[in-house]
Amino acid sequence: MYYSTSYNSPIGEMLFVSDGEAVCGVWFYGQKFFKNSIDKTIENNDLAIFKKLKKWFDDYFNGLNPEIDFKLRPQGSEFRLKVWKILCEIPYGETLTYGEIASRISPNMSAQAVGVAVGHNPISILIPCHRVLGVNGKLTGYAAGLDRKMELLKLEKIL
Repeated sequence: MYYSTSYNSPIGEMLFVSDGEAVCGVWFYGQKFFKNSIDKTIENNDLAIFKKLKKWFDDYFNGLNPEIDFKLRPQGSEFRLKVWKILCEIPYGETLTYGEIASRISPNMSAQAVGVAVGHNPISILIPCHRVLGVNGKLTGYAAGLDRKMELLKLEKIL
């Protein structure tokens, strides 16, 4: 059973999804791969996890670097989970390239394969896929749109 609530961020309305204990999804409405494999949710605006999540996002969009003190439970293949774990290791205000992530996984790993996994990240911002850049720091790809990626990078004083 999955529960959902909406959140109105400064850069667009978002959907939060939880299994009641952990965050399973955070998407901007209309982004690519919206809700991935989570089909049905029951709206519940009163879950404790959603209250924590909304507070976290309020702080984040106010320019703070809040601590994640709740569980994240993304669903994906072993490879995608490995990529998303690396994303979680990118500090606030810093970036990595797709190639750098690929080389952390394997010397023969394709940056393109990493890009696909990054693009399917089901927990936007908390698993910071917006901190991944192309070769030479080029701003590329973001399932919620490059305009939002730029805003997030500006917020973190990366751009």
